[in-house]
Amino acid sequence: MAVSSDYLVYVVEQFAAFAKVTTRRMFGAVGLYGDGLFFAIVDDDTLYLKVDDSNRGDFVARGYAAFRPYKDDPTLSMNYFQLPEDILEDADELKVWTRKSLAVAASASAAKAQRTRLKGKSGNKSFKGPPKSRPAAK
Repeated sequence: MAVSSDYLVYVVEQFAAFAKVTTRRMFGAVGLYGDGLFFAIVDDDTLYLKVDDSNRGDFVARGYAAFRPYKDDPTLSMNYFQLPEDILEDADELKVWTRKSLAVAASASAAKAQRTRLKGKSGNKSFKGPPKSRPAAK
């Protein structure tokens, strides 16, 4: 789980023509953010884009697999699929695939915000400890 600086710079440069991408190191990999949305992961000098049912077929049709963060547990995968190298090198195609992944990330973010709002409205408040004691009256 290492990401070389050269590969990371290359990947970010590929997005530069159409998106402002920022990076954040996490657990040996690097997260990529576009417009504040977490839409990609770089791990072992491989780029993975966020997927759901709307774009997963694009990756599967090309024979690419899901990101597996733990090499010792091949059953665990995430909703990120390896991007074909030829797509990374084709600015027009990369823009199309990236926009789809950004839409997936936006949808996931909106769904998470909705769940948070609903949870707050349900009266399900966090436990704040026992009531504070009052000083004795004199």
